[in-house]
Amino acid sequence: MTTGQTFLALGAMALLSTASLSVYRSYNTTYEQIIQSKLGITAVSLASSITEEAMGKAFDKKTDDTTAGSTSALTPVASLGMDVGEYYPDSLNDFDDFNNLNITKVIKDSVFSRGKWIKYGGGTFNIKCKVVYVLPGTPDIAATSQTYNKKLSVQVTCPEMKDTIRSSIIFSYWYF
Repeated sequence: MTTGQTFLALGAMALLSTASLSVYRSYNTTYEQIIQSKLGITAVSLASSITEEAMGKAFDKKTDDTTAGSTSALTPVASLGMDVGEYYPDSLNDFDDFNNLNITKVIKDSVFSRGKWIKYGGGTFNIKCKVVYVLPGTPDIAATSQTYNKKLSVQVTCPEMKDTIRSSIIFSYWYF
């Protein structure tokens, strides 16, 4: 083998090593993106589930079986949240019961690959809820007194997730 062929072989080995390293880095980046996407989808699903559950409840404990002719008949701002004896999920009966609700959900998700179990997008999700009264013209500012509009904000975090999922919805009371 001549010197030229040796250098050519070394150059080929260097190119092969660089290409292999690039493929390996790309694989790891793609795998991380898949895990983050899966965690994000799970977090969005949890936030949506809480929101849908809250929307299925009565607007206020005072409107559960009767109408409220004025906002003063609604639950005072300082009393938003679960009543004594209420607990999640079985006994929540109105929208504002979700105020200051903190839930931890452990999702176990793994795959069996190459003879071992690999964690694949599961984790411990922390869900925090906040309910406030809002005015129609300023839905991002909490009202200081009762209104016919309540806003539920849900925040979902997970130690393995890079982002925090936040969602909110406004529930309005209509009476005729």
